[in-house]
Amino acid sequence: MSSPDTSAEREDVDIFTLGKTLWADRWKIIGVAAVFAVVSIAYSLLATEWYQAEVVVAPSEKRGGANVSGTIGSLASLAGVSLGGLGGSGQESLAVLKSKGYAREFIEASGSMPALATQRGLFDDKNDIRDAVRIFDDKVRTVEQDRRTGLVTITITWTDGAVAARWANEYVRRLNDRLRNDAIRESQRNLEYLNKEIAAEAVVAVQQSLGRVVESEMQKMLLARSSEEFAYKVIDPATQPKRRYSPRRSLIVIISTLVGGLFASLFVLLRHGYRARAK
Repeated sequence: MSSPDTSAEREDVDIFTLGKTLWADRWKIIGVAAVFAVVSIAYSLLATEWYQAEVVVAPSEKRGGANVSGTIGSLASLAGVSLGGLGGSGQESLAVLKSKGYAREFIEASGSMPALATQRGLFDDKNDIRDAVRIFDDKVRTVEQDRRTGLVTITITWTDGAVAARWANEYVRRLNDRLRNDAIRESQRNLEYLNKEIAAEAVVAVQQSLGRVVESEMQKMLLARSSEEFAYKVIDPATQPKRRYSPRRSLIVIISTLVGGLFASLFVLLRHGYRARAK
């Protein structure tokens, strides 16, 4: 049984031996690390630069029409008329914001298809909108919601910082326009139906009740028309980023150099161990 002093001496000898071995082949290790460094520098300089632009928005307060309940609410439900808040729920707006359907609308309306088609190796067909939507959904657009504050951050990642900022702001603006127009069309359909029902109804009390529903729908439609930030209010608009998001050249070079040195050191130690066993 070896004493503690003997074990400590053996460990010191082993560490000394390892250090001596690495020092003897230090130029090989430095050479390999330098090669990794040069390759990483070349890669980071040639790699496509990406920029990120963020726009922070908050769900707009939903302002409904007059409060209608009881019998009137039942009549409205039977007529298929919604008396809820203006523009629907915040979750519905968030779902549209994240949807591929709206991404497709945005690409077509903003003319982003030619820019997206420049991403080589990602397009099966440069004229296929489905490839553009996939790229936009996977690599360009990110939507995150802070559950504590309710704030929503839309991030656009692109090779041109000015374009990224423009797309981010336009993405929110077009969503507000779309949801506002949808709400106006819905109110117009409801008003058309309700007016027909009022004209056909002979009971005065029912006519008065339906008239209050009509007032509620008219108020919702007027509020929708007057609200530019219909679904989301912009808290912090996107601006052109000053610094690129990727590649992070310094980090790439440092990590690559360390990895190269580590691989070279392991190779030297393994070769030294093989030679020692062969003797």
